[in-house]
Amino acid sequence: MFTGIVENTGKIISIEKKGSNTSFWIESPLSGELKVDQSLSHDGVCLTVEALNSNQHRVTAIEETLKKTNLADWSVGKQVNLERCMIMNGRLDGHIVQGHVDATAKCIEYKALEGSWEYRFEFSDGFSHLVIEKGSIAVNGTSLTCFNVDKNKFSIAVIPYTYDHTSIHQVAIGSTVNIEFDILGKYVQRWMKLKD
Repeated sequence: MFTGIVENTGKIISIEKKGSNTSFWIESPLSGELKVDQSLSHDGVCLTVEALNSNQHRVTAIEETLKKTNLADWSVGKQVNLERCMIMNGRLDGHIVQGHVDATAKCIEYKALEGSWEYRFEFSDGFSHLVIEKGSIAVNGTSLTCFNVDKNKFSIAVIPYTYDHTSIHQVAIGSTVNIEFDILGKYVQRWMKLKD
């Protein structure tokens, strides 16, 4: 479980395909603090640390993960957001993020404003009931707030700190991002469906 508050970013330094799986070696300041078997959020995708090598770590995505996220599009040199699991004895600064990506979304608009940035995303209609005005959403693992919500579109505003300390500055019009909807909203929707 995560909070959506990105700790650091890492750079993909090599990619290896083996059968239907893809492994990534990632270099980051966090790698030296990790342990094998630890869960780590990579652009919002919870992956298990399999191997360590000084300031690098390796994770593997199976076919199911590659189908449901943007990991199949990752390339050497790409910067990814990293967050270690939540510690249960502190403040929850973002929102509850599981690292289980629900869908991908495409950036359809981008505005650089005076001191902030706005992005607009479009996603599959099937998830429209899970996005609300001023609700929480994780975009590439970063906890953000939705606004200007339409049926299958939403906007986010990014402050300078987030822009500088996450990989959001790499997102451009046409980019595909991982999105995870708020877990509380998903449980409420499930409960309401079962009530009918």
